[in-house]
Amino acid sequence: MATYRIDRINKEFLRLISEMLQTRIKRAEAAEAVLTRVSVSRDLSYAKVFYTLIDQDGREKVQAVLDSAAGPLRSMLGKEMHLRTIPELHFCYDDSENKARAMDELLDRVAELDARQKAERDARQ
Repeated sequence: MATYRIDRINKEFLRLISEMLQTRIKRAEAAEAVLTRVSVSRDLSYAKVFYTLIDQDGREKVQAVLDSAAGPLRSMLGKEMHLRTIPELHFCYDDSENKARAMDELLDRVAELDARQKAERDARQ
């Protein structure tokens, strides 16, 4: 259960890291990442930064760039945030959008199959 303080820290980290990836990190691959959420541990020792990509082709390269930028980002966050400890950043690919798309496709197929079966039953009667 996240506290109100942790929720505020998560939102602020999301905002700052997104801004820093767009403006301060000079690698173009870093700007391709679309951050979805940040999950900071209760003791602020680590933070999972979830991201997704519009173009899935360069996923490994973007992950490598984000991993290499974790240290400089942490340093920049230390200068921006007024916290005793700045968490270690771990970037994780967020595939929930892909899973949601697959679930929508399954539901569409089920609805189509149900409609066909209903039409066949109505034709028999």
